[in-house]
This record gives sequence, C-alpha cells and structure tokens, in this order.
Amino acid sequence: MQTSRATDTGLQDRAVVITGAARGIGLACARAFAAEGARLALLDRDAEALSAACEALRAQGAQALPLAASVTDPDAVAHAFERIDAAYGAVDVLVNNAGVSANKPTLDVTPEEWRRAVDINLNGVFYCAQAAGRRMRGQGGGTVINMASMYGVVAAPDRAAYCATKGGVVLLTESLALEWGPLGIRVNALAPGYVDTGLLRDLDARGRVDIERLKARTPLRRLGSAPEMADLAVFLASRRAAYLTGHTLVADGGWSRNAYL
Repeated sequence: MQTSRATDTGLQDRAVVITGAARGIGLACARAFAAEGARLALLDRDAEALSAACEALRAQGAQALPLAASVTDPDAVAHAFERIDAAYGAVDVLVNNAGVSANKPTLDVTPEEWRRAVDINLNGVFYCAQAAGRRMRGQGGGTVINMASMYGVVAAPDRAAYCATKGGVVLLTESLALEWGPLGIRVNALAPGYVDTGLLRDLDARGRVDIERLKARTPLRRLGSAPEMADLAVFLASRRAAYLTGHTLVADGGWSRNAYL
C-alpha cells in the first residue's frame, strides 16, 4: 500500500503480525501498518471476515497473509507462526489485539464466560507473545504491543473478568519488557478507552452501555476512533519509540483521570 506522507517509522518491509485483525481496531492497525510499507500477517478466528480484509488490503497494494486461527489454541498459534516463518522469514512486530468484552454483573458470570475472557484476553496474548519472542530472540530484536484497556489500570463494576484479564495484560507486558529487554525486544501495552467500534455499538444496542453518557463523562467529550488507536500502535512499533519499553500508553480521552461521575 502506498502512502504520500513522509515517514521515518522504520517499518518499511517489516513483518507485522496482528491478531483479531478482521475488524475494528485490529483492521485499522493493519491499514496503518500497510501505509508504512509493512508486510502483514493477519490472524483472526473469523475466516470469512479475515479473507475479505486481506483482499481489500491487497487491492490497495499491501502484502497480507491471512491466518485463520484462534489465539486460545496454542497449537493453532504455533502453526500460524510457522506459516509466517515460511512467508516472511521474520517476525518484527506483534500487535496482540484479539480480545473480548466481559460486561456483566459478577454474580451472574458463568464459569464458561470467565474462562472465555481469560482464554482470549490473557492466555492468547501470552501464547502469541511467546511465539513471537522466540523468533525475535533469534533475529536480535523486535517489538511486541499488547492491547490492554483503560480497565486494565482502573477498575469498574460489572467488569470483573475484563478488568482482571486486562490488568493481567499490563503486568505481563511489564514482566516481558524486563526479561526481554536485554534481547533487544521492546514490549509495550496500548490501553484504549471507549472506542467507536462495532463491539461498542452492539453493547449500546443491548443496553449494556450508554454511548451518549460515555461521551459526557469523557473530558474530550467524544469516543476514540480505531484509526487513532492504530496510529498509536504504529508509533509504539516505530523507531520513534526506540527507548520505550514496559510502558502502558493509556488513550482514553481523559476518562481514567476523571474523578467526577
């Protein structure tokens, strides 16, 4: 994919793996990295949506390898990274984006719902980070970006599974940054607030959130956008952030700093 803007991100021809890439923030990240000239490997469990996303990216000149798999399956993750090895011979950047919401009163959460949140939001991040880290160690470095949430740094009611798993992502990020820094691997987290995605619109339609109230409580008085989050992911992966590791970048329009309800 060609871009007219001058850039010094250092991402041209880099192999970038993005999970949960068929829609929402993941797809926005794919578009943003493609605009920087990166080679994409996109992983999602929705094979049909993934195929459509890759076709659209290729139509704009991007290299996009579709990998239909669930991040909750370590064998499927291993196979996906083997395919990346064959296609690109490297993993330079991992964007661990796959995740699910878990918005429900805690006393009503079923064991299956709890396990699903842990499997996707935390276990999947670990499996993919480990697979990428093993390759980055062998090639002398790389960058991992884990998608956390503002609810990984502040708490909220009716979100026990979500807060617990996203908080886990934040501390996993910090632990990996300490361990892998000497290997030349940077590990950071991106923690979005409320972003205008299909997932949030669905929660609004089901009465789980009230978008207008969310906007009113946010100091910037609006939702974030998926392209805005993608731009931040590109920054964290770029040479501009070369001395940044173990950091959680909270992008929530000021929500988590607002003490007034």
